[in-house]
Amino acid sequence: MKPFFSPSDPESTIDGRRAVDDEVPVDDPEPVGLFDPLLAAGGVRAAVDDRAWLRAMLDAEAALARAQAACGSVPAAAAEAITATARDHRFDPAAIGAGATGAGNPVVPLVAALRAAVGPDTARYVHAGATSQDILDTAAMLVVRRALGPMLDDVRRAASAAARLAETHRDTLLPARTLLQQALPTTFGLVAAGWLTALDTAARRLGTVRDEVPAVQLGGAAGTLAAFGAAGPALVDRLAAELDLAAPPLPWHTDRSRLAELAGVLGGTAGSISKIARDVTLHAQTEVAELAEERPGGSSTLPHKRNPVAAVTAVACAGQAPGLVATLLAAMTQEHQRAAGGWHAEWRALNHLLESVGSAAYWLRTCLEGLRVDAVRMRANLDLTGGALLAERVSGALAGQLGRHRANEIVKVAVTSGPAAGLAERLAADPQVGTVLSRAQLAELLDPAGYLGAYGELIDRALRAHRSRPTQEDR
Repeated sequence: MKPFFSPSDPESTIDGRRAVDDEVPVDDPEPVGLFDPLLAAGGVRAAVDDRAWLRAMLDAEAALARAQAACGSVPAAAAEAITATARDHRFDPAAIGAGATGAGNPVVPLVAALRAAVGPDTARYVHAGATSQDILDTAAMLVVRRALGPMLDDVRRAASAAARLAETHRDTLLPARTLLQQALPTTFGLVAAGWLTALDTAARRLGTVRDEVPAVQLGGAAGTLAAFGAAGPALVDRLAAELDLAAPPLPWHTDRSRLAELAGVLGGTAGSISKIARDVTLHAQTEVAELAEERPGGSSTLPHKRNPVAAVTAVACAGQAPGLVATLLAAMTQEHQRAAGGWHAEWRALNHLLESVGSAAYWLRTCLEGLRVDAVRMRANLDLTGGALLAERVSGALAGQLGRHRANEIVKVAVTSGPAAGLAERLAADPQVGTVLSRAQLAELLDPAGYLGAYGELIDRALRAHRSRPTQEDR
């Protein structure tokens, strides 16, 4: 087992284990797992790995010491020494994790290692008055805020890609599909505008939780701040200022609504990402062939395959979110002032939720930024029905003189009584249709470009809303 920390004396030991010089990291670079390049992709991975959590816990301990020094309960020199020592490269996450089995959480062995590292004169000021949950919850909030940065960037970049698609393909015709069947004509620009609004909504909600949910946790053993005396409430405010986190009205040891709110937004973001990525996989089917990724994946055995790997992987990553959200919601049932298991159940679920949604956002952005649109194939697919998608329009034009019921019956018979290519002729041959519509009028009614509703205005509204959103730099 590796040492908890690397003291400045290369010959010093902790628990009988020889340590290495503190200028050299105690462990190797974070290994890449078999599935990590796919399911732990993008910038969020590094923000939630073991070292990121270790760094966040040490940041919380150092900030606590500085806040106590500002309030007069810890010497300034001790706070400076703790801050200088609380660097993640000095400590080994694996050793800290192994030490957690004795206390049920990793803060206890980390505090022991930090106290050993600062030396006996300063050790008593490390973690003074705090409880393990104070540090781990505060660290979790730091991890959340840091992870939401790259996740939000990927969602916004995916939205920008969708906006470009909406603009470029504003008038590109394709069949809208309901229940997986062709329904009415639409444009790919409107499809992309729908993706855009979903991603903008997700970005707005992610930005809100990033700015409003993360708060410090400080309450002491039972949430009363008793160990901090009369300075307790002021200490909470000072700790919040040190870490640039919110100062909650009360300790939230067993009020897990903050995590529930975060989980809901992350779950909703995953759902939006998954819907868009699923659309891409459907449009990319061989028989449809309307969309293709810039760098499609191949097959181990089929040379002809061009798989939409980025979209597929986005669906895979996002698909993990619902179960993780459920775990966090179930963990809200916590006993009295400190939970017996519910709190512990949150740790991996929260971490994996951030990782999976962040990876899904990364893959969707990758997919949309290089998406290739086959406008010719879209129009060809639309023409497969020979105008049947305009049946509603023809029926409406006949209804004024023939009545809606009779008009629907006539058009339905014309659609179902022969091949798609002959629809216009069958309609024109019907004597009742001929009394109402000329062949020229029928041809106009069967032109899909003329039955797109308010598509242009809808696209414009989505684009205006997108352009008015706050940028990453504005927040």
